[in-house]
Amino acid sequence: MRHAKTFLAELAEQRWDDHRLYHHSRINQSLHLLSALSFLTAYAFIFVSPGIASLVGWFVAMWSRQIGHFFFEPKDYDEVNKLSHDAKEEIKVGYNLRRKVVLLSIWAITPLVLWAQPSLGGLLEPHSDWDGYLHNLALVWLALGAAGLLFRTVQLFFIRSVRTGLVWAAKILTDPFHDVKMYARAPLHLLRGELIDPMLHVHDGDPEELLEGVDADEEETEPLKAVR
Repeated sequence: MRHAKTFLAELAEQRWDDHRLYHHSRINQSLHLLSALSFLTAYAFIFVSPGIASLVGWFVAMWSRQIGHFFFEPKDYDEVNKLSHDAKEEIKVGYNLRRKVVLLSIWAITPLVLWAQPSLGGLLEPHSDWDGYLHNLALVWLALGAAGLLFRTVQLFFIRSVRTGLVWAAKILTDPFHDVKMYARAPLHLLRGELIDPMLHVHDGDPEELLEGVDADEEETEPLKAVR
């Protein structure tokens, strides 16, 4: 029971740090809502049609999520958390922008690799038509997503701790469910002309409590002064 409580507490902390540090843009939040709904759709298809799940997951869910981070999330000094963009990139538990560039670059070259090596060294049945190529490509992308998750999880075992790695993996897999709840009202804020979340709810307290009702009418509170 104690280990479960510790695990859940670190999961809440990772979620909170991810929100307060990397999701200030209402456009980014709205894109995360789209991404979360798309990932949930992919989850629904994973055992029925892995190919469709992979295509939805990469083309819609992943790209909508990363467009928000690369193009809309502010890169200037974070007055809420008193941190520079470079400092936030260094302390990020998961994939920071630099790591994401590597992962997305690998994703981008896989169609060429599969076209040149249709069987991928005997791992796949070579395609004989366009539909077969797309099916194999979707399977490769599904494997790439799983490999990316596994790689960073194991890496965290060594640079942080086994628990941190497992918590991060659990966070990634459950983020779609959490993001729907967290950012459901982000598009409404956009319609009101609010491009940046004022983060008035960010203050020194319990992450598990702070994540509840984040989008409620906020009262101004003192910004968090240190990174957990």
